[in-house]
Amino acid sequence: MNNELKLKNKNTIAALEALLFSYGEPMEIDKIVKLLNVELENVKNALDNLRKDLESESRGLRLIFQNDKVQLATKPEFSGFLEEFIKEEFKENLTPAALETLSLIAYFGPVTRAKIDYFRGVNSSFTIRNLMMRGLIERVEGSYQYRASIDLIKHLGLSKIEELPEYEKFAAMNQEPTLSS
Repeated sequence: MNNELKLKNKNTIAALEALLFSYGEPMEIDKIVKLLNVELENVKNALDNLRKDLESESRGLRLIFQNDKVQLATKPEFSGFLEEFIKEEFKENLTPAALETLSLIAYFGPVTRAKIDYFRGVNSSFTIRNLMMRGLIERVEGSYQYRASIDLIKHLGLSKIEELPEYEKFAAMNQEPTLSS
């Protein structure tokens, strides 16, 4: 195997890892092929190499496969301290990051995590999970979109989400081609 092929394979593995981390949800392998613009066999090889690399004791992540989907996830042996971390998060008030994410979902929902990440400029997986566990947002059935929950609407003292201040202004912004794509 020549160095150029090895380098390309390593780049595919790195790109795959970044893609799965950023996406944060199970991703179809066919979608990965399209996004990385490589052959299916290259993606399968990269997935296998990444899986082997993540099996190392020095790594905290693993790949989960289900049918034609794959997801990057934490290893089960870290669930104990991660559970404690999440419990501590619930004892505290919402962070500025959580409030920002909640606002985006309330005004632009239903909205994908990718769009939320685009607006915030950071990965929002943990924040979205935290908001879902608190019951403030919910996932739209059959999709990877999020919207305000009835509990949030009730907590805000509204009868419907459209009663948020300046809701129409933000709803109109959300219809613009650059925001809705």
